[in-house]
Amino acid sequence: MGDGGLTGLFLCGDVMLGRGVDQILPHPLDPALPEPYVRDARDYVALAEARSGAVPRRAPPGYPWGEALELVDAARPDARVVNLETAVTRHAVPVPGKSVHYRMDPANLPALTAVRPDVVVLANNHVLDYGRRGLDDTLDALAAAGLRTAGAGRDAGEARRPAAVPLPGGRRLLVFALGLASSGVPRDWAATARRGGVHFAAGPHDEAATRLTARLRAERRPGDLVLVSVHAGSNWGYAPGRAEVSFAHALVDAGADIVHGHSSHHPRPLEAYRGRLVLHGCGDLVNDYEGITGQERYRDDLRLLHLVSVRTEDGALEEVRLVPLRSRRLRLERAPEPDVRWLRDVLDRISRPFGMRIALTASPEAASAGASGADPGGPALTARPG
Repeated sequence: MGDGGLTGLFLCGDVMLGRGVDQILPHPLDPALPEPYVRDARDYVALAEARSGAVPRRAPPGYPWGEALELVDAARPDARVVNLETAVTRHAVPVPGKSVHYRMDPANLPALTAVRPDVVVLANNHVLDYGRRGLDDTLDALAAAGLRTAGAGRDAGEARRPAAVPLPGGRRLLVFALGLASSGVPRDWAATARRGGVHFAAGPHDEAATRLTARLRAERRPGDLVLVSVHAGSNWGYAPGRAEVSFAHALVDAGADIVHGHSSHHPRPLEAYRGRLVLHGCGDLVNDYEGITGQERYRDDLRLLHLVSVRTEDGALEEVRLVPLRSRRLRLERAPEPDVRWLRDVLDRISRPFGMRIALTASPEAASAGASGADPGGPALTARPG
């Protein structure tokens, strides 16, 4: 993916490996939940089984990723960035004031490392579901696994610090991460000089957000590729908030090459702004939501791999390869062609006002194999400015 003067990245939306997903992995936690309606995490597995069929127990760590693992490997990205919406802890006391809490056993962390992330983003509304003790456990577990993190830390300095990933040619990918109140991040989760937490902003124009734009200008070195990962916005609906769009533009104006937005349960528009990529919502990727009803019109069972290509010389957007998947039996598999076409129609309609066109194209496997190879996966999507 990084050939021919291009740098390639794998980006995705929310990765939730707790609750029902944790229950099917080799080391499940106690399934008791502090939720008001569902009291046993195994009930989420049962919902998925009622929808799609039997789900294995003690599944291998890579099981939830399914076909996504080979697809990402085939793309050969130069760096991989995921948003982990799960505390990694055995601490069982949930933070008060929330109705949904996610955690996974640290022994199940191979379910995250299976995708080989270069940066794990933690600035979201679930990383402190089990309090600051749970956050400390999460940071310890990820560090022990050799994973870089961004967006949360034991104090404000650590939470604000970007993760730096070496790129070919001696360059760096800098990943900053910020969680906005609009995504449900509680204000008291903000990291301070004396207290751990997330890199938090009450809104797109408050002091923390302004400080981030200033920091982009200060920390970028010639040759750096800069990505800002932002957890913002509501769960449902295709239109990003005006203030959040304005904030994404301000980040690009300050030096961001890519704005990696997430929080919504389904994809939102892709934008080309001043030649840079803004993802207003990547949608979910891995979770236990299969079988939960109520918002079927958004087809949140459909998920996307975002394979981003930017010009190495200046970070300008070349294209985004979007690989549609669906969740079935709590595992990702290639989406059927009618679903791919439905996604293309929706994404093209909502992204055109933001300067992006979405087209059907051959699968990544076919593209990499060339004319001599048959396409085993069906169509994918390509997003380009236009």
